[in-house]
Amino acid sequence: MKVVYCQQPNQFLEREEEKPVPKEGEALLQIKRIGICGTDIHAFYGNQPYFTYPRVLGHELSAEIVEINGESEFQLGDYVTIVPYMECGSCVACRNGKPNCCVSLQVLGVHTDGGMKEFLAVPLSHLVKVNDISLDAAALIEPLSIGAHAVRRAEVKEREQVLVIGAGPIGLAVMKFAALAGAKVIAMDINPERLRFCQQWAGVDHVIQGGKDALSELQRLTNGDGAWTVIDATGNQHSMNEAIQYVSHGGKLVFVGLIKESVSFHHPDMHKREMTVIGSRNATRADFEYVISCMEKDLINCEALLTKRLKLTEVAQQFTEAIDPRTNVIKVIVETE
Repeated sequence: MKVVYCQQPNQFLEREEEKPVPKEGEALLQIKRIGICGTDIHAFYGNQPYFTYPRVLGHELSAEIVEINGESEFQLGDYVTIVPYMECGSCVACRNGKPNCCVSLQVLGVHTDGGMKEFLAVPLSHLVKVNDISLDAAALIEPLSIGAHAVRRAEVKEREQVLVIGAGPIGLAVMKFAALAGAKVIAMDINPERLRFCQQWAGVDHVIQGGKDALSELQRLTNGDGAWTVIDATGNQHSMNEAIQYVSHGGKLVFVGLIKESVSFHHPDMHKREMTVIGSRNATRADFEYVISCMEKDLINCEALLTKRLKLTEVAQQFTEAIDPRTNVIKVIVETE
């Protein structure tokens, strides 16, 4: 089978390997679609925390079950997506129902080899059936679930003012699920094309061009209050350091993006607000199921997110061109056939 490794920063290498044999309690999957996300891009450029090389990227996946080892509710030929967060099941986070931030978490495509290959063996416990949606949509469930999880972590309420900073795929997902929760959503980004897409795709109420006038514009839109919930999905140190200024008194700041560097802010500004700072990591099966239910109800336009397609055999040569932000790319998807 074909396997594409990120051999080292800025280098992919395609290899031929033996097809894996599923262990007891695993299924062998024929990978159909692989979504390219910010984690993959950071890994390619050498900026991803928790990462070593060489590594097979890919954790936004849809696949077909071609072999099952053990008793299961699944059938051969079922289409599935993968919950790619492999938890230990016994640490303090797992015991308290938070396997998404397990102490020993192993994420496919980050800590262990992922799905940028033709076949992958995965525990049956981490599969979710997706027979009623398209393979393209199924590969978007994981990133959309990260956005849904952030909204759930923030406990977004109806009519609440929510500012989402960063209009990449995760930020767009946050905007969409905040809007579905009934919030008044404000999108902030430095890219005017992305802001227009936020209005069309996520149905946000207002947009703000990032920059020196952003704070005054937010104050205008919120009658001087600021946003009760600010969710930063940029993965940018400067943005994350500055995000505190947008939070209302009594409000919340949620970090979805991940960086290698430290995040800091002026403590008196945080203290006077009695502000809550929240980290949001990955997603849970419940988030996956919620996203699937939204897809089945046609509440999410998945097709509009997919702006570029590659074949698995094209990744090594065309990756940098495909992800070039100057092309207004939103989401790249890789097809194995």
